[in-house]
Amino acid sequence: MPLDAVCLRAVLAEIHARIAGGRIEKVYQPDREEIVLQIRGGQGPCKLLLSASAAAPRIHFIEQNRENPAAPPMFCMLLRKHIQGAKIVSLTQPSLERMAVLELDTTDEMGVPVKRYLIAELMGKYSNLILKGEDDRIIDAIRRVDGDISGKRQILPGLFYHMPPPQEHKVDPFSISGAGLAAAAARAEGEMGLDKWLLSSFFGLSPLLCRELAYRATGETGKPISLLTETDRDHLVQVFTDFCEYMNSGKAQPYLLSKAEDKTVFDFSCLPITQYENLVQTTVLPDFSSLLAAFYEKKGQAERMHRKAGDMLRTVTAARDRLVRKLSAQRQELAKTHDREKYKRKGELISANFYQLEKGMATAKVIDYYDPNCPEVEITLDLRLTPQQNAQRYFKLYNKAKTAELMLTEQIGAGERELDYLESVLAAIDEAENEADLAQLREELTQTGVLSHRQQRNMRRQKPARSVPYEYRTSDGFSVWAGKNNLQNDLLSMKTAFKSDIWFHTQKIHGSHVILVTDGREPTDTAMTEAAMIAAYHSKARTSAGVPVDYTEVRNLKKPAGAKPGFVIYHVYKTAFVTPDETLIESLRVK
Repeated sequence: MPLDAVCLRAVLAEIHARIAGGRIEKVYQPDREEIVLQIRGGQGPCKLLLSASAAAPRIHFIEQNRENPAAPPMFCMLLRKHIQGAKIVSLTQPSLERMAVLELDTTDEMGVPVKRYLIAELMGKYSNLILKGEDDRIIDAIRRVDGDISGKRQILPGLFYHMPPPQEHKVDPFSISGAGLAAAAARAEGEMGLDKWLLSSFFGLSPLLCRELAYRATGETGKPISLLTETDRDHLVQVFTDFCEYMNSGKAQPYLLSKAEDKTVFDFSCLPITQYENLVQTTVLPDFSSLLAAFYEKKGQAERMHRKAGDMLRTVTAARDRLVRKLSAQRQELAKTHDREKYKRKGELISANFYQLEKGMATAKVIDYYDPNCPEVEITLDLRLTPQQNAQRYFKLYNKAKTAELMLTEQIGAGERELDYLESVLAAIDEAENEADLAQLREELTQTGVLSHRQQRNMRRQKPARSVPYEYRTSDGFSVWAGKNNLQNDLLSMKTAFKSDIWFHTQKIHGSHVILVTDGREPTDTAMTEAAMIAAYHSKARTSAGVPVDYTEVRNLKKPAGAKPGFVIYHVYKTAFVTPDETLIESLRVK
């Protein structure tokens, strides 16, 4: 769900309690739509993320450092000039809007005390981060909005800042009485569902919250408003009153919602959700920042990496799609060669009837001795050829189809191996965590010739980056390594690992090579299981259950000469079936 104004109120209350009175020590802009403020306050240092991403606008604390660009963007430099070193006075939310206003005390270039306001408008595709002065004039914004983009509200340096236009015909849910709600519901007409009516009547509520309130009141999420009984309306008033008291009393808690079948995170809320019954698993997290990080950060990281890998992703995807079309055409051609025996039979039947055939005949009617019933069949001839030449023509068609079968089988095999490699690269792009990982992928694609010559020249001009595999420590102390790309897979499996170490890989599913380091010890069942889960997690089957994972000693791996990076063969192995547990695997990771 989007971060609605009600949930945002609870988030800001939590953040304000930690940063009020603190100072902004550093300002970073790791992404074009994100700002990170490094703050030191009475409760210790922290990093506050403000994101104006259209897909995931939000504000919360983060634990891990973000990778920053080599040169800071212009908006980042401007913030460093105006608010670095500023004291945080307050963090407020104007009138239950999806907005956060950071009030700051600082000094200007002349050392004169001034106020600055950093405003986070968290409104979907209209999200923005705006810095304004105490005179309400805009200093700058992370996303400038001119007259060509919006004729109603421009966000440009020097203009006065105006609040976003209010939502018409909507009221503050915390300002209406129970009697007023009941009267409004009684006056409502039409077939609009109760959840849709709540959404259209009150601002600050998300569709999820409206469905939950409707479900608690009537047992349905979308019961038509015109069909509500007096009892339904009484229940609605009670549910709505309880909800307002719950939020006003500061009892809101961070609830993360996951699908019960595969543990996939799909939503979050600030109050318990009952509408899904047993289909959803609810987890209470320690704080709202942990909630938003769990919901947005991993998905956001994948989106950032895909954006930064745009050129490479387009090149590999185009090569993959081109190869898929080529393989489809080759398989169709191969299917045609399977019917080649008819050409050989026609050539032999013509040869057996030379005595009654002559040049210039269009067809030959002969007895088919290959059929037990010996029927008379008609064979098409070329008028320009002698009977002997017609027979040779059919034999050539047979031999051509036979040769084509051999060539196409070989080409399809090579194409399938190439397709398998390209799919593994796309999986590695999904696994990339930073620019170093992407740089190593570009290096790999350069070596295998997937990138163009121009891209190869650009690659040689880039500074080499250092990317390291994932490192884990099992519950009982064994080290586990997982490659992020095919170059790392080769390095781990064929050079770094000892012959007695255990190698894991998902069976016939693209994924990382995983090495369980034994150090001469006998691996425990716990270590083997957790290593297999890590292999399943770093594969295309990470959200599946019962994932087959092959494992064998490294000594049993062989790499064919000339094989693509990451390709190995093995014949001695066992298979384990595991279900990856993301929470457990992340707890085992060595940060």
